[in-house]
Amino acid sequence: MSRHYLKKRSFQISGHRTSIALEQDFWDILDQMAVSKNLTLLHLITEIDAKRRANHPLSSRLRLTALHFILKKI
Repeated sequence: MSRHYLKKRSFQISGHRTSIALEQDFWDILDQMAVSKNLTLLHLITEIDAKRRANHPLSSRLRLTALHFILKKI
């Protein structure tokens, strides 16, 4: 399967169940980010969710956060 297809994961964030669909490359980066901060992926996503604007989709915020993390490394 290509890494460009969306992979959906489900989480319980702030008391409600949600599903997030991202490309595998973004999940890989978020996993790296969580490890680097000594957090679980759920805790990382919960932190990102808490800081985003209400009108900004969580999937977009996760992609941008992953992008910024990688850009800081290069």
